[in-house]
Amino acid sequence: MAGRGTQEHPHGADRLCEAGDRVYSRAVRRGRVPRRDADPVPCLLELALLHPDPDDMDYLVPTAPQEVMTRLLRGMYEEVSESHRRVGSAVAAFERYAGLGSRVQQHRAAAEGTAIRVLDGLSRIQAAMDEATEACRAEVLTVQPGGIRREHELSEGLHRALALRGRGVRMRDLYTHVARHGQGLLNYLELMGDAVEARTLDEVIDRLILFDRTVAFIPANADRTMALELRHPALVEYLVTVFERLWRLAIPLTAPLPDTGIEGISHRERSIAALLAEGHQDAVIAERLGISVRTCRAHIARLSETLGAASRTQLGVRIAQAGLDGPPGTSGPVPLSVPGQGSRIAR
Repeated sequence: MAGRGTQEHPHGADRLCEAGDRVYSRAVRRGRVPRRDADPVPCLLELALLHPDPDDMDYLVPTAPQEVMTRLLRGMYEEVSESHRRVGSAVAAFERYAGLGSRVQQHRAAAEGTAIRVLDGLSRIQAAMDEATEACRAEVLTVQPGGIRREHELSEGLHRALALRGRGVRMRDLYTHVARHGQGLLNYLELMGDAVEARTLDEVIDRLILFDRTVAFIPANADRTMALELRHPALVEYLVTVFERLWRLAIPLTAPLPDTGIEGISHRERSIAALLAEGHQDAVIAERLGISVRTCRAHIARLSETLGAASRTQLGVRIAQAGLDGPPGTSGPVPLSVPGQGSRIAR
Protein backbone atom coordinates (compact mmCIF):
# COMPACT_ATOMS: atom_id res chain seq x y z
CA MET A 1 0.00 0.00 0.00
CA ALA A 2 2.81 2.43 0.94
CA GLY A 3 4.75 1.79 -2.24
CA ARG A 4 1.64 2.16 -4.42
CA GLY A 5 0.75 5.40 -2.60
CA THR A 6 4.20 6.87 -3.18
CA GLN A 7 3.84 6.31 -6.93
CA GLU A 8 0.36 7.80 -6.98
CA HIS A 9 1.46 10.82 -5.00
CA PRO A 10 4.93 11.74 -6.34
CA HIS A 11 5.50 14.95 -4.44
CA GLY A 12 7.15 16.47 -1.38
CA ALA A 13 5.72 18.19 1.68
CA ASP A 14 6.06 21.56 -0.07
CA ARG A 15 3.53 20.65 -2.79
CA LEU A 16 0.90 18.28 -1.42
CA CYS A 17 -1.70 16.73 -3.70
CA GLU A 18 -5.22 18.11 -3.34
CA ALA A 19 -6.47 15.10 -1.36
CA GLY A 20 -3.45 15.16 0.94
CA ASP A 21 -3.87 18.88 1.56
CA ARG A 22 -7.51 18.39 2.61
CA VAL A 23 -6.73 15.58 5.07
CA TYR A 24 -3.66 17.30 6.56
CA SER A 25 -5.55 20.62 6.94
CA ARG A 26 -8.40 18.81 8.70
CA ALA A 27 -5.90 17.10 11.04
CA VAL A 28 -4.28 20.45 11.91
CA ARG A 29 -7.69 22.06 12.65
CA ARG A 30 -9.08 19.17 14.70
CA GLY A 31 -5.90 17.87 16.31
CA ARG A 32 -6.27 14.39 14.80
CA VAL A 33 -8.15 12.39 12.16
CA PRO A 34 -9.31 8.76 11.97
CA ARG A 35 -6.70 6.49 10.40
CA ARG A 36 -9.16 5.49 7.67
CA ASP A 37 -9.24 9.12 6.43
CA ALA A 38 -5.58 8.79 5.44
CA ASP A 39 -5.99 5.52 3.50
CA PRO A 40 -6.48 7.34 0.14
CA VAL A 41 -3.44 9.55 0.80
CA PRO A 42 -0.53 7.37 2.01
CA CYS A 43 1.77 10.23 1.06
CA LEU A 44 0.98 11.90 4.40
CA LEU A 45 2.48 8.98 6.31
CA GLU A 46 5.36 8.58 3.84
CA LEU A 47 6.29 12.24 4.38
CA ALA A 48 5.76 11.97 8.16
CA LEU A 49 3.09 14.67 8.06
CA LEU A 50 0.80 12.36 10.04
CA HIS A 51 1.75 9.79 12.66
CA PRO A 52 -0.19 7.43 14.98
CA ASP A 53 -1.79 8.87 18.11
CA PRO A 54 -0.06 7.05 21.00
CA ASP A 55 -3.28 7.28 23.03
CA ASP A 56 -5.51 5.79 20.33
CA MET A 57 -3.87 3.93 17.45
CA ASP A 58 -7.05 4.25 15.37
CA TYR A 59 -6.30 7.95 14.96
CA LEU A 60 -3.49 9.93 13.37
CA VAL A 61 -2.14 13.25 14.68
CA PRO A 62 -0.46 15.90 12.48
CA THR A 63 3.16 16.92 12.61
CA ALA A 64 3.26 20.59 13.63
CA PRO A 65 3.36 22.94 10.59
CA GLN A 66 6.30 24.73 12.24
CA GLU A 67 8.28 21.49 12.29
CA VAL A 68 7.40 20.79 8.66
CA MET A 69 8.59 24.27 7.64
CA THR A 70 11.81 23.84 9.62
CA ARG A 71 12.45 20.54 7.84
CA LEU A 72 11.87 22.08 4.40
CA LEU A 73 14.05 25.14 5.06
CA ARG A 74 16.83 23.02 6.52
CA GLY A 75 16.87 20.86 3.39
CA MET A 76 17.11 23.95 1.22
CA TYR A 77 19.88 25.35 3.43
CA GLU A 78 21.88 22.11 3.20
CA GLU A 79 21.54 22.12 -0.59
CA VAL A 80 22.94 25.66 -0.83
CA SER A 81 25.70 24.85 1.70
CA GLU A 82 26.74 21.92 -0.48
CA SER A 83 26.92 24.29 -3.45
CA HIS A 84 29.14 26.60 -1.38
CA ARG A 85 31.47 23.73 -0.52
CA ARG A 86 31.73 22.55 -4.12
CA VAL A 87 32.54 26.04 -5.40
CA GLY A 88 35.15 26.38 -2.64
CA SER A 89 36.76 23.10 -3.66
CA ALA A 90 36.87 24.17 -7.30
CA VAL A 91 38.48 27.52 -6.44
CA ALA A 92 41.04 25.77 -4.19
CA ALA A 93 41.99 23.48 -7.07
CA PHE A 94 42.36 26.44 -9.43
CA GLU A 95 44.61 28.19 -6.89
CA ARG A 96 46.91 25.17 -6.77
CA TYR A 97 47.22 25.15 -10.53
CA ALA A 98 47.76 28.91 -10.67
CA GLY A 99 50.56 28.51 -8.09
CA LEU A 100 52.66 26.30 -10.32
CA GLY A 101 54.58 29.47 -11.16
CA SER A 102 57.16 29.04 -13.88
CA ARG A 103 55.32 26.16 -15.53
CA VAL A 104 52.23 28.34 -15.89
CA GLN A 105 54.40 31.15 -17.28
CA GLN A 106 55.95 28.84 -19.90
CA HIS A 107 52.60 27.68 -21.19
CA ARG A 108 50.67 30.96 -20.85
CA ALA A 109 51.08 31.98 -24.49
CA ALA A 110 49.77 28.63 -25.70
CA ALA A 111 46.90 28.76 -23.22
CA GLU A 112 45.53 32.19 -24.18
CA GLY A 113 42.75 30.65 -26.24
CA THR A 114 41.81 27.90 -23.76
CA ALA A 115 38.67 27.58 -21.67
CA ILE A 116 40.46 28.49 -18.40
CA ARG A 117 42.83 31.46 -18.47
CA VAL A 118 44.89 32.80 -15.58
CA LEU A 119 44.96 36.59 -15.35
CA ASP A 120 48.02 37.69 -13.37
CA GLY A 121 47.91 41.32 -12.20
CA LEU A 122 45.25 43.97 -11.93
CA SER A 123 45.96 45.43 -15.37
CA ARG A 124 45.29 42.09 -17.09
CA ILE A 125 42.16 41.60 -15.03
CA GLN A 126 40.91 45.08 -15.96
CA ALA A 127 41.61 44.50 -19.65
CA ALA A 128 39.84 41.12 -19.71
CA MET A 129 36.79 42.48 -17.92
CA ASP A 130 36.64 45.51 -20.23
CA GLU A 131 36.73 43.12 -23.20
CA ALA A 132 33.93 40.98 -21.71
CA THR A 133 31.90 44.11 -20.96
CA GLU A 134 32.25 45.30 -24.54
CA ALA A 135 31.05 41.93 -25.88
CA CYS A 136 28.14 41.58 -23.41
CA ARG A 137 24.70 42.11 -24.90
CA ALA A 138 22.09 40.66 -22.51
CA GLU A 139 22.90 39.92 -18.86
CA VAL A 140 25.47 40.31 -16.09
CA LEU A 141 25.28 38.34 -12.83
CA THR A 142 27.55 39.26 -9.91
CA VAL A 143 28.22 38.10 -6.37
CA GLN A 144 29.85 40.69 -4.13
CA PRO A 145 31.00 39.34 -0.75
CA GLY A 146 32.17 41.42 2.18
CA GLY A 147 30.43 44.24 3.95
CA ILE A 148 29.70 47.86 3.07
CA ARG A 149 30.91 48.72 -0.43
CA ARG A 150 33.40 51.60 -0.40
CA GLU A 151 32.83 54.54 -2.72
CA HIS A 152 36.08 53.98 -4.66
CA GLU A 153 35.28 50.29 -5.21
CA LEU A 154 31.96 51.21 -6.75
CA SER A 155 33.35 54.05 -8.86
CA GLU A 156 36.26 52.01 -10.32
CA GLY A 157 33.87 49.83 -12.33
CA LEU A 158 31.22 52.46 -12.90
CA HIS A 159 32.26 53.06 -16.51
CA ARG A 160 31.59 49.40 -17.30
CA ALA A 161 28.20 49.45 -15.58
CA LEU A 162 27.13 52.60 -17.43
CA ALA A 163 28.25 51.12 -20.77
CA LEU A 164 26.19 48.00 -20.07
CA ARG A 165 23.14 50.04 -19.09
CA GLY A 166 23.47 52.06 -22.28
CA ARG A 167 23.12 48.85 -24.32
CA GLY A 168 20.08 47.67 -22.36
CA VAL A 169 21.97 44.93 -20.50
CA ARG A 170 20.19 43.68 -17.37
CA MET A 171 22.26 43.25 -14.19
CA ARG A 172 21.56 41.24 -11.04
CA ASP A 173 23.80 41.67 -7.99
CA LEU A 174 24.02 39.62 -4.78
CA TYR A 175 25.42 41.20 -1.60
CA THR A 176 25.55 40.34 2.08
CA HIS A 177 22.89 41.93 4.33
CA VAL A 178 25.57 44.25 5.78
CA ALA A 179 25.90 46.00 2.41
CA ARG A 180 22.40 47.44 2.95
CA HIS A 181 23.90 49.98 5.35
CA GLY A 182 26.28 51.53 2.78
CA GLN A 183 25.16 54.83 1.29
CA GLY A 184 27.55 54.35 -1.63
CA LEU A 185 25.70 51.24 -2.77
CA LEU A 186 22.34 52.96 -2.47
CA ASN A 187 23.64 55.89 -4.54
CA TYR A 188 24.99 53.50 -7.17
CA LEU A 189 21.68 51.64 -7.47
CA GLU A 190 19.77 54.91 -7.72
CA LEU A 191 22.09 56.00 -10.54
CA MET A 192 21.67 52.71 -12.43
CA GLY A 193 17.88 52.70 -12.10
CA ASP A 194 15.99 49.61 -13.20
CA ALA A 195 19.03 48.28 -15.10
CA VAL A 196 20.22 46.70 -11.83
CA GLU A 197 18.34 44.47 -9.40
CA ALA A 198 20.01 43.77 -6.05
CA ARG A 199 19.32 41.20 -3.36
CA THR A 200 21.07 40.26 -0.11
CA LEU A 201 21.84 37.17 1.97
CA ASP A 202 23.44 36.54 5.36
CA GLU A 203 26.52 35.27 3.52
CA VAL A 204 27.46 34.59 -0.09
CA ILE A 205 30.16 32.71 -2.00
CA ASP A 206 33.38 34.45 -3.08
CA ARG A 207 33.36 37.11 -5.77
CA LEU A 208 31.86 36.08 -9.11
CA ILE A 209 30.99 37.92 -12.32
CA LEU A 210 29.17 36.27 -15.24
CA PHE A 211 28.69 37.89 -18.65
CA ASP A 212 25.92 36.56 -20.91
CA ARG A 213 26.31 33.12 -19.28
CA THR A 214 29.33 32.50 -21.51
CA VAL A 215 32.31 33.87 -19.55
CA ALA A 216 32.91 34.04 -15.79
CA PHE A 217 35.56 35.68 -13.61
CA ILE A 218 36.51 34.40 -10.14
CA PRO A 219 39.46 35.20 -7.83
CA ALA A 220 42.52 32.96 -8.09
CA ASN A 221 44.30 34.02 -4.88
CA ALA A 222 43.44 35.45 -1.49
CA ASP A 223 44.33 39.10 -2.20
CA ARG A 224 42.57 39.00 -5.61
CA THR A 225 45.57 40.15 -7.64
CA MET A 226 45.05 37.07 -9.82
CA ALA A 227 41.84 35.86 -11.43
CA LEU A 228 40.51 33.04 -13.56
CA GLU A 229 38.64 33.74 -16.76
CA LEU A 230 36.38 30.75 -17.39
CA ARG A 231 34.81 29.99 -20.76
CA HIS A 232 34.27 26.25 -20.40
CA PRO A 233 30.49 25.76 -20.90
CA ALA A 234 30.14 23.19 -18.11
CA LEU A 235 32.00 25.36 -15.57
CA VAL A 236 30.07 28.48 -16.52
CA GLU A 237 26.73 26.65 -16.38
CA TYR A 238 27.61 25.30 -12.92
CA LEU A 239 28.35 28.80 -11.64
CA VAL A 240 25.10 30.09 -13.16
CA THR A 241 23.21 27.34 -11.30
CA VAL A 242 24.88 28.30 -8.02
CA PHE A 243 24.00 31.96 -8.58
CA GLU A 244 20.37 31.21 -9.39
CA ARG A 245 19.92 29.09 -6.27
CA LEU A 246 21.38 31.83 -4.09
CA TRP A 247 19.22 34.41 -5.88
CA ARG A 248 16.04 32.52 -5.06
CA LEU A 249 16.99 32.49 -1.36
CA ALA A 250 18.05 36.15 -1.27
CA ILE A 251 15.90 39.07 -0.12
CA PRO A 252 15.35 42.07 -2.44
CA LEU A 253 17.22 45.15 -1.29
CA THR A 254 13.94 47.07 -1.29
CA ALA A 255 12.34 44.58 1.15
CA PRO A 256 12.97 44.58 4.92
CA LEU A 257 14.85 41.71 6.54
CA PRO A 258 12.53 39.15 8.16
CA ASP A 259 11.92 39.19 11.90
CA THR A 260 13.91 36.55 13.80
CA GLY A 261 10.83 35.61 15.80
CA ILE A 262 12.69 36.01 19.11
CA GLU A 263 12.34 39.24 21.03
CA GLY A 264 15.59 41.12 21.56
CA ILE A 265 17.62 39.24 18.92
CA SER A 266 18.38 40.95 15.62
CA HIS A 267 18.65 39.29 12.23
CA ARG A 268 22.45 39.66 12.28
CA GLU A 269 22.69 38.12 15.74
CA ARG A 270 20.53 35.28 14.45
CA SER A 271 23.12 34.65 11.72
CA ILE A 272 26.02 34.87 14.19
CA ALA A 273 24.32 32.39 16.52
CA ALA A 274 23.95 29.85 13.68
CA LEU A 275 27.66 30.18 12.77
CA LEU A 276 28.70 29.90 16.44
CA ALA A 277 26.69 26.69 16.66
CA GLU A 278 28.71 25.35 13.71
CA GLY A 279 31.90 25.93 15.73
CA HIS A 280 33.37 28.88 13.82
CA GLN A 281 35.77 31.35 15.45
CA ASP A 282 35.00 35.07 15.67
CA ALA A 283 37.31 36.02 12.77
CA VAL A 284 35.72 33.47 10.43
CA ILE A 285 32.21 34.59 11.36
CA ALA A 286 33.13 38.24 10.78
CA GLU A 287 34.59 37.49 7.34
CA ARG A 288 31.59 35.43 6.22
CA LEU A 289 29.11 38.11 7.30
CA GLY A 290 31.15 41.06 6.01
CA ILE A 291 31.66 42.76 9.39
CA SER A 292 34.71 43.55 11.52
CA VAL A 293 35.87 41.19 14.26
CA ARG A 294 35.22 43.94 16.80
CA THR A 295 31.63 44.35 15.63
CA CYS A 296 31.17 40.59 15.60
CA ARG A 297 32.34 40.30 19.22
CA ALA A 298 30.03 43.14 20.26
CA HIS A 299 27.09 41.23 18.77
CA ILE A 300 28.20 38.03 20.54
CA ALA A 301 28.34 39.91 23.85
CA ARG A 302 24.84 41.28 23.29
CA LEU A 303 23.61 37.82 22.28
CA SER A 304 25.04 36.38 25.51
CA GLU A 305 23.33 39.06 27.56
CA THR A 306 19.99 38.57 25.82
CA LEU A 307 20.09 34.79 26.25
CA GLY A 308 21.39 35.02 29.81
CA ALA A 309 24.63 33.13 29.08
CA ALA A 310 27.57 33.66 31.45
CA SER A 311 30.14 31.78 29.32
CA ARG A 312 30.81 30.77 25.74
CA THR A 313 29.86 27.18 26.58
CA GLN A 314 26.59 28.26 28.13
CA LEU A 315 25.93 30.48 25.15
CA GLY A 316 26.14 27.42 22.89
CA VAL A 317 23.57 25.64 25.06
CA ARG A 318 21.26 28.67 25.06
CA ILE A 319 21.53 28.99 21.28
CA ALA A 320 20.43 25.38 20.87
CA GLN A 321 17.58 25.81 23.37
CA ALA A 322 16.32 28.86 21.51
CA GLY A 323 16.49 27.06 18.18
CA LEU A 324 19.05 29.53 16.81
CA ASP A 325 21.45 26.80 15.67
CA GLY A 326 19.74 26.36 12.30
CA PRO A 327 19.65 28.55 9.19
CA PRO A 328 17.92 31.95 9.46
CA GLY A 329 14.21 31.61 8.73
CA THR A 330 13.71 28.49 10.87
CA SER A 331 12.46 28.46 14.42
CA GLY A 332 13.60 26.30 17.25
CA PRO A 333 11.98 23.25 18.78
CA VAL A 334 12.03 24.62 22.32
CA PRO A 335 10.57 28.08 23.14
CA LEU A 336 12.97 30.03 25.31
CA SER A 337 12.00 32.77 27.72
CA VAL A 338 14.84 35.21 27.19
CA PRO A 339 16.15 36.87 30.34
CA GLY A 340 16.40 40.53 31.27
CA GLN A 341 32.75 46.84 -6.00
CA GLY A 342 36.50 47.49 -7.64
CA SER A 343 38.97 46.08 -10.12
CA ARG A 344 39.76 43.10 -7.94
CA ILE A 345 37.09 40.95 -9.53
CA ALA A 346 34.38 43.40 -8.59
CA ARG A 347 32.59 46.17 -10.35
